Amino acid sequence: VQLQASGGGLVQAGGSLRLSCAASGASGRTFSGSAMGWFRQAPGKGREFVAAIRWSGGNTYYADSVKGRFTISRDNVKNTVYLQMDSLKPEDTAVYFCAAGTGTIVSTLRYEYGYNYWGQGTQVTVSS
Repeated sequence: VQLQASGGGLVQAGGSLRLSCAASGASGRTFSGSAMGWFRQAPGKGREFVAAIRWSGGNTYYADSVKGRFTISRDNVKNTVYLQMDSLKPEDTAVYFCAAGTGTIVSTLRYEYGYNYWGQGTQVTVSS
């Protein structure tokens, strides 16, 4: 399974960015999983949960720090998950990683161990 993240960049505080993460299965087959999520890692800090979405049903989950500002969504046809980030703050500056899990359950989707596939990071920088 391969995850391709894109959409990072430099934006001023209060601005918006949309991250995308496209999932593909082995040999190009459609990815079939249970959940996809976004994590982020700021300089000198550990990786932290940002948002997740259940592939079936579309239930969404957010970290308190981004609730009301970020929106995660999915396109089942394109096998892609999006993270719309609005009202960005300098403290949102980090490398953002997308992740996919084939056996992710509600109790594990906020943790790195809940996912078995990871994409490369994409840098998001918010200037003050």
